[in-house]
Order: sequence, then structure tokens, then C-alpha cells
Amino acid sequence: MKSVRDVRQKRLEVLLWSIAFPGFGQFLNKKYIKAIVFIILEFMINIGGNINKVIVSSFILDTEQAILEADYLWLMFYPCIYVFAIWDAYRDAGGGEFPFIFIPYVIAAYTGTLGVIYSLKTHIQGFYIGPVFLPIMTMIGGFIIGVYVRKLLCRNLSEE
Repeated sequence: MKSVRDVRQKRLEVLLWSIAFPGFGQFLNKKYIKAIVFIILEFMINIGGNINKVIVSSFILDTEQAILEADYLWLMFYPCIYVFAIWDAYRDAGGGEFPFIFIPYVIAAYTGTLGVIYSLKTHIQGFYIGPVFLPIMTMIGGFIIGVYVRKLLCRNLSEE
């Protein structure tokens, strides 16, 4: 029988590998078909949206070039697939046993997609945040909001 520490360590390992690359967490969970599906989706969206070029341009702070390189019709799929792959791997590793634990992931996916959409127009003092950093920021913000929404739902559930 696995200890609570082993289970937590497994969840964290799966979560971090899924963040690194969608599908890797599924491989660790021995869910090979799902892993392959997520990796294929990752490659399709990455190639269709020019994501690697967009990431490089964003990290060297050439945001205007990143905006030009991005194919937003493909890029809009990425936050949902990315976050769902993370959630799926975490859940399969035993992380789905808590009430409403999916809420932060769902809200992060929604807000990440909104970040992609608004990255064309969002700037601070003339500097465009771009199609990489704005979605990351909105996903993190969405996850934090989701944690609070989950706490409210759990509190309401316990009061009933």
C-alpha cells in the first residue's frame, strides 16, 4: 500500500511533467493512448499556430514579431488542450478525489484563451504583452480565481 507521501509525490511528478509537455503525465500514469493523443494535438497546434517561433520571439522581447508569427485561429486551442492535459494527468494520478478540484483548471483554461484573444490589443505603456506572456498571466490569474471559487463552493457544500 502506498503512503500518503508517495501518492502526493506521484501527483506532483505527474503535474510537473504535464506542465513541461502535454502527454508526458499520461505516460507516467500508463495511459498510453491518451498520452499519444495529447502529444499529437500538441504537435498539430504547435505547428499550426507557429508556437515555437512565437515563444522565441516573445522571450527575446520582440513581441511585435511574435504577434505577426502567431496564427491565432490555432493558438486559441492551446490553453484548453494544455490545461486539460495537466488536469487529466493529475486526476489520473489520484488528484481528482477532492470536491470541485477541477474548478481552478477550468477557469485557467478559459482565462488563458481570453489571454490569447486579447494579446493582440493589450499593452502596458506602449509595450505589447503578446501571445505568450498574456495567456500565461491570465491562466495563472484564472487558476488563483478558481482556487477561491472552489473554496466558496466547498464552504457552501459543507453548510448544507
